[in-house]
Amino acid sequence: MHELYGFVIAMVVAGIFAGLFAGLFGIGGGAILVPVFYQLFGLFGVDEAVRMHVSIGTSLAIIVPTSIRSFLSHRALGAVDETLLRQWLVAVPLGVVLASLIVAGASSEVLRVIFALIAALVAIRMIFNRSSWRLGEDIPENPARFVVGTGIGLLSALMGIGGGVLNNTFMTLFHRPIHQAVATSAGVGVLISIPGLFGYVWAGWGSPGLPPFSLGYVNWMAALLIVPITLVMAPYGVRLAHIMNKRQLEIAFGLFLLMVAVRFLVSVWR
Repeated sequence: MHELYGFVIAMVVAGIFAGLFAGLFGIGGGAILVPVFYQLFGLFGVDEAVRMHVSIGTSLAIIVPTSIRSFLSHRALGAVDETLLRQWLVAVPLGVVLASLIVAGASSEVLRVIFALIAALVAIRMIFNRSSWRLGEDIPENPARFVVGTGIGLLSALMGIGGGVLNNTFMTLFHRPIHQAVATSAGVGVLISIPGLFGYVWAGWGSPGLPPFSLGYVNWMAALLIVPITLVMAPYGVRLAHIMNKRQLEIAFGLFLLMVAVRFLVSVWR
């Protein structure tokens, strides 16, 4: 019983931070939820062979309502680049489908290494980021734009994140305002999380060792505990995103990602 109470408390705290970060950075909260789930599922004896898969799949399920609410809040403020989202209606979900095919045959170790490497690269960028860094004056046109959208969908679905950390980097490197990047990232999260949810259910269908209340690689008990909290907190994150300087938060979040990356790499090679 004490373990169950601990699980619920940890879920509540994770949900608060995930919701705030979803609105603040447009990241969907997955970068926080995946490592939290991985640790908690381990404490409850979930099979190592599927623990990372379930952590990622459950994160994507939670990102669905969080991203939708965050996107609608940003859209109401007129900050979303809807043209870019329309052009990515095929590209981003295509990347998610490819990720689902990879996950169906990938080991836990492979997924942890992928998460760690991408998290480390994003962390370095966030910690050392300079507003003067530019790759161009505007986002490139197709086919490069389509390829980038597919890549964001692929890598995000493999990590269980909403695509915000990758899309924010892409848009700001091409001279787009950070507030527009954050707002658009919430929409990207919708394009990733919905097909990602179904993809992880399919990829894990019938897999042995799944925790109770799981459908494929999605654990609905954890999802239902966290979703209401993230829905409540996401709009507060959106408000913060439009009134505060996020530089110190970027550094803090970058350090958090580095710690997670190191933790996952150590767990693979120990």
